[in-house]
Amino acid sequence: MLRIHFGDADLGRTRIAAAPDPLWEIASSLHRLQSRRGRWAYAGWYRTARQQIRDKGLTPLVRGVLLPLYPRAEYFPDFLTPVNAMDGLDAGMESILATPPERILEEVSILDRTVGAPSWAARLAEPVVRKEFTGMLRAYHEAVVVPHRETVQARIEAERAVRSRGILDGGVEGMLAGLGPMMRWRPPVLEVAYPTQAEDRDLHLNGRGLTLVPSYFNWGEPVAFADPELPPVLWYSLLHEPDARDAAQLSPFGVEAPAKSLTTLLGRARAVALYAASAGATTGELARAAGVSASAASRHATALRDAGLITTTRHGPSVLHTLTPLGASMLREAQRRVGGTP
Repeated sequence: MLRIHFGDADLGRTRIAAAPDPLWEIASSLHRLQSRRGRWAYAGWYRTARQQIRDKGLTPLVRGVLLPLYPRAEYFPDFLTPVNAMDGLDAGMESILATPPERILEEVSILDRTVGAPSWAARLAEPVVRKEFTGMLRAYHEAVVVPHRETVQARIEAERAVRSRGILDGGVEGMLAGLGPMMRWRPPVLEVAYPTQAEDRDLHLNGRGLTLVPSYFNWGEPVAFADPELPPVLWYSLLHEPDARDAAQLSPFGVEAPAKSLTTLLGRARAVALYAASAGATTGELARAAGVSASAASRHATALRDAGLITTTRHGPSVLHTLTPLGASMLREAQRRVGGTP
């Protein structure tokens, strides 16, 4: 578990990123390629990503360079996801290029001790090799992440809208309290589920505040920098609805999603649809989450909208379903009853 310790000043300096972090989305999309966990939620992306990788001749790059450097493990180098990448891909690439060689060597050494680093990784300390590497990252990003940019941005905007409601209802602490199921607010500490093999750790913000970065491709546990001296950032998953195989792993604090009470009240498909809408979801995403046809998902969305639980807005060629205050309140109450929150 990661315990993030807040002071009064930190609450005033906590924010949610307005856009995806492109270098983190590169990293977490590579993790999706390495795991079957939650793959159902990315089924369409997974098929197109593999096809794009093949068509653009990127298979050797992905297998020989990127996957070994971004293992789905308890550690990969912090310099690969610099904090200023939130200002855009170019800013992130410039930061990688400007990383001091000694820091690169140190973090590659940690990677080697933790899970094993590729033999060539230390050469990233050389500016010419690092320049070539950023070109590889751009090629991968263009092929695998950019085609889904609008979907990713829509989901993040929906997530910010949901968290804004939490701020209106209860201030920053109210927003932090609604970040579950992988995070639990126990003032003044935010408890964050970490991979079971990772050691417990504490992060003291000391007035620096926290930047929360919703991530489309991250699945499961939130992630922070390994180095506590770096600016405090927490990347966390948009709330994809888990299937039965993932539910136990994605409920470390005893919160099931959707809660059984919602399933009893609404039926499984509509309960799943309501939960999926908590992070914003298109009709197609509701269908994939609930395991039903697009037409059935549309009917479920209509029923939830007529009941005042979700609202639907058009975003380009798609529609985006998000929770109404009533729907958010119902979901929070169902989770509170299951989790035993007072």
